[in-house]
Amino acid sequence: MKNVLKGISIGFCVIALLTGAGYLGLSWYYIDEFSYNTWINGIYCTGKSVTEVNNELSQGFVYQDLTVWDRNGEAHVIAIGKIGYSFDFADSLLTYQSQQNPYLWIDSFFHETDYKQLKPRISYDEAALEKEIEALPFMRVAAARQTDVVKIQKSSSGYVLVNGREQVLDREMVKSVITAAIEDMEAEVDLHSAGCYEDLPLDSEMQDVLVLWDKVADFQDCKIVYQFGEERLPLDASIVCEWFTLTEDGDFVLDIRGNPVLDEEKIRQFVASLAEEYDTLGGPREFAATRGDTVTVTGGEYGNQIDQETEAAYLIQAFQAKSTETRIPAYTHKALYQGKNDIGTTYIEIDMTEQMLYYYADGICVIETPVVTGNTALRRGTPEGVNFVYTKQTNRILRGEDYASPVDYWMPVIGAVGIHDASWRSEYGGEIYKTDGSHGCINTPHEAVEKLYEIVEIGTPCVMFY
Repeated sequence: MKNVLKGISIGFCVIALLTGAGYLGLSWYYIDEFSYNTWINGIYCTGKSVTEVNNELSQGFVYQDLTVWDRNGEAHVIAIGKIGYSFDFADSLLTYQSQQNPYLWIDSFFHETDYKQLKPRISYDEAALEKEIEALPFMRVAAARQTDVVKIQKSSSGYVLVNGREQVLDREMVKSVITAAIEDMEAEVDLHSAGCYEDLPLDSEMQDVLVLWDKVADFQDCKIVYQFGEERLPLDASIVCEWFTLTEDGDFVLDIRGNPVLDEEKIRQFVASLAEEYDTLGGPREFAATRGDTVTVTGGEYGNQIDQETEAAYLIQAFQAKSTETRIPAYTHKALYQGKNDIGTTYIEIDMTEQMLYYYADGICVIETPVVTGNTALRRGTPEGVNFVYTKQTNRILRGEDYASPVDYWMPVIGAVGIHDASWRSEYGGEIYKTDGSHGCINTPHEAVEKLYEIVEIGTPCVMFY
């Protein structure tokens, strides 16, 4: 029995020695490697050296360019490839490993796994980064900005306020914010949210400019929109800015309440400019003829003509009353359509060179017929111009100094000149009109004029040209 106990004791001693030796061996093993159950940034690091873990972390680490947002919501990019950007986890890993006691590795068996998150050491060329920041568009604008200027200035969009004291960019703060964002490996940074803009204090003169600006902006705030057919013309600040009464030095004339004074004569000039642009009565028109070319047609009694006196009176009153409305101008002469194209897609075309009449309905030619127009040899040629069907009659006797001609269909388009049948003719077209033409009317075959009479409406444009 004594020998048995001795053997057991010796066995326990051997096991203890072996266990201790094994434990010490693992402890010595973990001296230069990470301890048991170590996870860093999602990577299992047990038994790995700092160099090995650094390589693995570096391969999986991605930091792309930094997006910088200015206060206007525009994005700008700092390309890290241009600033010598680099990173390394070695320092962080060494620090973390030094905090592990290799002789207490057994402790990891009895605690939850520690998933450690480490950041790399960032390095970059500071001079290169500053150069990239200075090259950002808003930084160049801020450098050139006159922060001591507050004034009202005329532009193509009307009078605008130039306020050099408002939302001034702190360029040094921008550099600090961007540098910190890169060092913190942020994907983007918003300069406005970061407090890089500030309003500078105003002196009394600047405050007076702001008071005047409120009144100028209110004057320019017009909500009248002119309607010319399909075209709309808002009377925005780019137009209304011309209506201020100004001194010889270009300063605003103010009334006793300090409000800008309206120059009514300038409104009349504006209405005249509208008439010049949108009046079509008697003016030249470019017309795509059926024969294939584009002709210029001038004259005639069809078209639009703005009533300038009525319209100026309306606009003066409506502007001062701050009206909000869509305005169709008053006309002294009104065509079937308003706008620059007042002919539309339904019209009569009379080509007096080709001696042809066409009727288009919604852009489709539904009548095409030869005609005979006025006798040019006797100086009775049918007049050119854009006219319109101003009435329709049947069974009419057309009378002149030397004739009385009964017709079944009569559609006058200008004065005593109209479209009608001519029972006395058996031929149409060609060059008949040169020596045997009408007194000025458009003689049309009976079947064609009957069809035209049935479908054409009073007011339909009639384009007449050679």
